Amino acid sequence: MLSRASKQGVALLTSSWREVSIPSLISSAHGVGRSFASSHADVHSTTVLCVRKDGEVVLVADGQVTMGGTVVKPNVKKTRKIGEQAVGGFAGATADAFTLFERLETKLEEHPGQLTRAAVELAKMWRMDKYLRRLDAALVVADKQQSLQITGNGDVLEPHDGIIAIGSGSPYALAAARALIDIPGMDARAIAQKAMSIAADACIYTNTNFTALSINGEGTIEDWDAKAAVVPCTTTTTTGTGAGRNGGGEKASSAASKASKQ
Repeated sequence: MLSRASKQGVALLTSSWREVSIPSLISSAHGVGRSFASSHADVHSTTVLCVRKDGEVVLVADGQVTMGGTVVKPNVKKTRKIGEQAVGGFAGATADAFTLFERLETKLEEHPGQLTRAAVELAKMWRMDKYLRRLDAALVVADKQQSLQITGNGDVLEPHDGIIAIGSGSPYALAAARALIDIPGMDARAIAQKAMSIAADACIYTNTNFTALSINGEGTIEDWDAKAAVVPCTTTTTTGTGAGRNGGGEKASSAASKASKQ
């Protein structure tokens, strides 16, 4: 028979196994105590915005690269062409993102003109491949018909309003773009510029060295200067009666004539 001390030792060992060892084994199975899903839930320090309006698609990204609390490069290009008909932007590790873009181009060559199918195939590969699943990035891709967000969790998301934003400044850019999308006189370029400027003012990981690509209704891709000043949408308003306005004009003209006589 076991003594009281032996029984206490067995109980302590059993308790330790249940409370410590099993969680440790689970953590080790996922790698360094963090699951695959959480590794792709991290917020990347950048902002990428895609806006679709009136047959035009605009993709804009900032140029800042941050390591910890230090800005190491202010003018990185985070947008690129994907084949001849699509564009893409990324947040996360540059090498990882370019590896994923290369895989997406391969899928588009296998399925020409089918961006959604190529994106789903990439998401499946990214999720299931033991090497690709370690890649840490988020992608935004678009052609003249669709805009999609692709993540390492197996998600392929198409927005209901034609606006996608990723990165640490995405909440600001997304909210601003949605607020501006219905304003008459503002096209997709003006909306994207203004929304990204707002995000750059609010997010310390986003600067104003924007790079941009656009796709017109015919499917032509072009670079354009997203750092140009945004032309505001202005409206002319008048108050008062017509007599009052005419009276003001008469007073101004009489004052001008008096000044000329003097």
